[in-house]
Amino acid sequence: MADKMRVMSPLGYPPKVTIKPMAPRLEGLDGKTIYLVDPRFDDSGLFMEQLQKVMTQRLPRTKTKLVALNNIYSKDDPQTWEEIQANGDAAIIGVGH
Repeated sequence: MADKMRVMSPLGYPPKVTIKPMAPRLEGLDGKTIYLVDPRFDDSGLFMEQLQKVMTQRLPRTKTKLVALNNIYSKDDPQTWEEIQANGDAAIIGVGH
């Protein structure tokens, strides 16, 4: 029992999280442009395509625009966010399997 073993914790160090408030809700969706963002996460594009079909059927006065991030979901995409801020009223970012 004289032997000792040194082990490291697999937990690591979580990143610091900065809390941000949610965006304010829109009064309604009529006449609005909603961006449907595919973050390129497992089959999220398929989910967003289905969401676009449902929104087109149920919200005919709402315009949807389906866009995919220019990179994988773990990388920031300022170009896409700027486009949404300039041309959209809201965005839905989809994650699916």
